[in-house]
Amino acid sequence: MKKLAVLIAFIATTYSFAQTTWKVDPYHSKVSFSVSHLVISEVDGSFNSFDGSFISNKNDFSNAEITFEIDANSIDTDNAKRDGHLKSEDFFYVEKNPKITFTSTFFKKKSKKRYQLKGNLTMRGITKKVTLDVSHGGIIANDGNGNTKAGFKITGIINRTDFGVAWNAKTEHGGLVVGEDIEITVKLELVKKDMNAN
Repeated sequence: MKKLAVLIAFIATTYSFAQTTWKVDPYHSKVSFSVSHLVISEVDGSFNSFDGSFISNKNDFSNAEITFEIDANSIDTDNAKRDGHLKSEDFFYVEKNPKITFTSTFFKKKSKKRYQLKGNLTMRGITKKVTLDVSHGGIIANDGNGNTKAGFKITGIINRTDFGVAWNAKTEHGGLVVGEDIEITVKLELVKKDMNAN
């Protein structure tokens, strides 16, 4: 009887620490940003090609390991001329820096559906620590195709000049043509891929 109890405890412990991988579903996710233009308005943009994953051993995702990669060449602001400038050496310099990457160092639950995310963001070859806010939309066991899905929204503000994306000009009144602070919004739908006991 004692051996059975030990076996049950071992199985329960192994299950509780089972590692689950969640992959980004690119067809139901979006990476977008907003920046001030001429001080008086904002310009929105997005990246059309990206990938990422959450690896977690807890049902609430706390302490999840998060990685994300963006194809900088996929930037899209609905203006081909502007997109070409953003890809140039003045901004992202995609010829030499084709990827924007993020690796988490901290993911903690603050309340029922809110988390704080910290990590290393690399852009244009420069890596800086960033802090982002995360809201968890929940989990659905079957999306209609037999997949388990989880939803998250990540928001935050970064200063582009910290990463060497520093081109600018001034208006006739002395304001900056392009703002330095970039508002980031990442809407993610994750699909549960596998579970491996470690």
